[in-house]
Amino acid sequence: MGPGMNEANDANIISRLERTNELLQRMLAKTPTMHAIFVDAGYVYAAAGRLVAGTEDRRAFDLDAEGLIEAFIDKARTIFADSRLLRVYWYDGARRRIHTPEQQSIAELPDVKVRLGNLNANNQQKGVDSLIRTDLESLARHRVISDAALIGGDEDLVPAVEAAQGYGARVHLWGIEALEGRNQAEPLLWEADSQRTFDLEFCKPYVTRRIPAVLEADGAPPPSRDDVHFVGAQIAATWLAERGRETLAKLLPGHPYLPGGVDQDLLVEAERLLHHSLRGHPDLRKSLRDGFWEHVRALC
Repeated sequence: MGPGMNEANDANIISRLERTNELLQRMLAKTPTMHAIFVDAGYVYAAAGRLVAGTEDRRAFDLDAEGLIEAFIDKARTIFADSRLLRVYWYDGARRRIHTPEQQSIAELPDVKVRLGNLNANNQQKGVDSLIRTDLESLARHRVISDAALIGGDEDLVPAVEAAQGYGARVHLWGIEALEGRNQAEPLLWEADSQRTFDLEFCKPYVTRRIPAVLEADGAPPPSRDDVHFVGAQIAATWLAERGRETLAKLLPGHPYLPGGVDQDLLVEAERLLHHSLRGHPDLRKSLRDGFWEHVRALC
């Protein structure tokens, strides 16, 4: 085979390689990267409720989940401009993993997948972190997503972040502004590829404080101090059962004062039980706190 023949073969090979590379580039151009949003609903309710409404108690405020999810999607669209959304994963807890009406309405939203852990007797989520890890790791392992926006704060999410990163995905930690300190674990912040915090102005349109349902007839007298004192103790007993003795024991150094958010929660719950507003009745609000403190100090 002469020199001319070798040169022709080389030119042919080079031409075929160039066509192959061009074809691969066209295929990659037609296959955009994908991202997904992973939302720990328990964290969002607690952090947004505390920031906007001054309470973590879901019964005291309404969250426009649809509007907030759309805002998260819009933010991701801006950040991951060359990427396409796979879906939003919404992780929450429910008794026996049965959807509540609110969770059903969220599940019906387009591009949203609701995944439920369990709720124990103290209304604490169980199994949510493992669900997040399973989904995040699986999507990263199969190269379905290149980027994941994770909205949560629990240190137990660190293994999920590490697992996804091990398969080449980038994990971006999103959080909600804390009034004091942090509401996301430092190890989680350290492991994330980037961080972003949503402030009060971002969250405010999606959280609405509920107005207590008071059933006051015209001229109806307010409840007695003894009645209000009893209700304060009753709420303390309920909270001890739901939130645990350690949580309420942390309030003891502040006696006789309560943190603003806790005091507001106490007022809202008392008005619900009494069917009467205590606004404008400082003497009754003092009786309420006295009853609350009396029970807490006796048992903690």
